[in-house]
Amino acid sequence: MMMNRMLLLIIINLFIVIHQVRFSLSILDPTDFLALQSIRKSLEDMHGSNYFSSWDFTTDPCNFAGVFCAGERVVALNLGDPRAGAPGLSGRIDPAIGKLTNLTEFTIVPGRVTGTLPATLSELKNLRFLGISRNFISGEIPATVGGLTGLRTLDLSYNQLTGNIPWAVGSLTALTNVVICHNRLSGSLPAFVSQTLNRLDLKHNNLSGSIPPGFLSSSLQYLDLSVNRFTGPVEYLLPQLNGLNYLDLSLNRFTGPIPGCIFSFPISNLQLGRNLFSGPVQPFNEVAIQTVDLSHNMFYGEVSPLFSTVQNLYLNNNRFTGSVPSALMDRVKAGNVQLLYLQHNFLTAVPIKPTEAIPVSSLLCLQYNCMVLPVQTPCPIETGTQKTRPTSQCVQWKG
Repeated sequence: MMMNRMLLLIIINLFIVIHQVRFSLSILDPTDFLALQSIRKSLEDMHGSNYFSSWDFTTDPCNFAGVFCAGERVVALNLGDPRAGAPGLSGRIDPAIGKLTNLTEFTIVPGRVTGTLPATLSELKNLRFLGISRNFISGEIPATVGGLTGLRTLDLSYNQLTGNIPWAVGSLTALTNVVICHNRLSGSLPAFVSQTLNRLDLKHNNLSGSIPPGFLSSSLQYLDLSVNRFTGPVEYLLPQLNGLNYLDLSLNRFTGPIPGCIFSFPISNLQLGRNLFSGPVQPFNEVAIQTVDLSHNMFYGEVSPLFSTVQNLYLNNNRFTGSVPSALMDRVKAGNVQLLYLQHNFLTAVPIKPTEAIPVSSLLCLQYNCMVLPVQTPCPIETGTQKTRPTSQCVQWKG
């Protein structure tokens, strides 16, 4: 009788242990398990990183660092230690990533991951967030990424990508953020049709061609196309983007006039310098933008007094004529303008007396215009040493 009781207790305890083990460990889908193994084999911790120390395949992969599961499937994979300054990973992205078909998020922290983006990314139909920045990814963006119809954020910045931005990427209707800056992309800009697109950052590439009206959504709030080779006019494109709070088109080859409405946009920084813009500059109202850079273009006509409310105003290296507005100079003398660059224009007068002092808090440069400078002020080194533009140039230039 005693033996039967002991045997029964042993059976009951064994059942409890088996029951506890069964429900304490999630059973990962075998396809996801094998995919994680392949991904692990293709990547390594860089010196000083211990990200993969928790990746012991004799335990539950859902407890691995950067692996997040829902039920039996991996739904998020964040590769690498996300702490600032962490060394990151090296190696390549294994095509097995495409087997994790329930992924909604896939990221790799900054490191030295090389190779190309696997075409199998197109199999991640549930993907919402794709972020692989500050690595050494090369090759082209697979056109098949355009099949990720639910993708909201695409961040491939600071890599070595080449080729075009696939038109299929621009056709993704759920996009909210596209950041592919600091690569080696070329070709023309695709039309971005998403009506929820808030941020488009493509600076520091080799993109070229014109941008027709309608190519960018009116939902944009942040637009940076600087340091590319874009051409053509923007006078009909920009009025459609009146929700912008940041705009940088500098260091391109855009041409034609700029619409006065952009000075009424809710932005704090307007960067249009070093292009081929031309024509007069005529804001509709007082400009509330903190910094306006129109330098190194071919703008002409008189400087508008509506710029007197700008704190940092770069109008240098253009073809402005006439006298500097009194309203603008009054604010300079009062110390309300931090920087006013007017050098290398064709200005003929400035309302300031030789005895008047410029506050230390204000930077003013008037050098190389069609007038004798009433006051001597410090200018950037690249302005040169010649104080006044040659008379022959002043006579020849008529705006």
